[in-house]
Amino acid sequence: MSAVQIMVLGAVAGFTIFLGLPVGRLQNPSLPMKVVLNATATGVLLFLFWDVLAHAVEPVEAALTAVTREGTGSWMSFSGLAAVAVAAFIVGLMSLVYYEQWMTGAKPAQAERPRGPGAASVTEFTAPASDTALTGRRLGLLIAVGIGLHNFSEGLAIGQSAAAGEISLAILLIIGFGLHNATEGFGIVAPLAGGPGRPSWGFLVLLGLIGGGPTFLGTLVGQSFVNDTVSVAFLAAAAGSILYVIVQLLRVAQNLGRRTLMAWGLAAGLLLGFVTDFVVVAAGA
Repeated sequence: MSAVQIMVLGAVAGFTIFLGLPVGRLQNPSLPMKVVLNATATGVLLFLFWDVLAHAVEPVEAALTAVTREGTGSWMSFSGLAAVAVAAFIVGLMSLVYYEQWMTGAKPAQAERPRGPGAASVTEFTAPASDTALTGRRLGLLIAVGIGLHNFSEGLAIGQSAAAGEISLAILLIIGFGLHNATEGFGIVAPLAGGPGRPSWGFLVLLGLIGGGPTFLGTLVGQSFVNDTVSVAFLAAAAGSILYVIVQLLRVAQNLGRRTLMAWGLAAGLLLGFVTDFVVVAAGA
């Protein structure tokens, strides 16, 4: 199989993320449906956080084992990988924190309202629909960024397998990651479902490119460049960004209420994440 064919299949694996994106255009879902969508997306991201962090730490632990048990590694190699993992995690987390602060501070200042009895209006006590929509869109973008970093590392695995001549493994990884990405698409747009306005198809395409495009880029890079440090950096950064998004989604869940339904949704999302991961493991990843 040629390099071009592998890249095309890598793109297919990444862009299966588009399968879950139409959920974001649901209009007027019931409160229970909103709770389930939000909680299931949170469950999927909780699984991704655990999975990504575990894969980021794996090479660091291997470097430590090589030093302490096998005597084949060096403390410099271990320290370097560990430092990259910690730094990338902090960058992934704090970059979204500062981005959120910047977006919040960038809101246009409201005109000073008149003073005195009867000067307040009803609109002052309700959140504008545009603010709600902005929050949903912002969350969708943040989730897409975190998943995109994660998918770049998946693309690296596909490209590296192809470069090593393991074409059958590369194809199985493409199938497994493709199924996995379909569920991630749902996680991206869950905060948009039932918002005050439907997201445009153009905005959904943008989310898909941010979340799924890195799989193709990772496949391209992985065929010619193999480096544990790069893989650890992207995985750790993805873990940091996903953690921030999980915190935001949990805040939304708390505001929605329905804790029992939320718990079932979390369990369903976690189960969905594990099922798709088992497909990848069965493929030999």
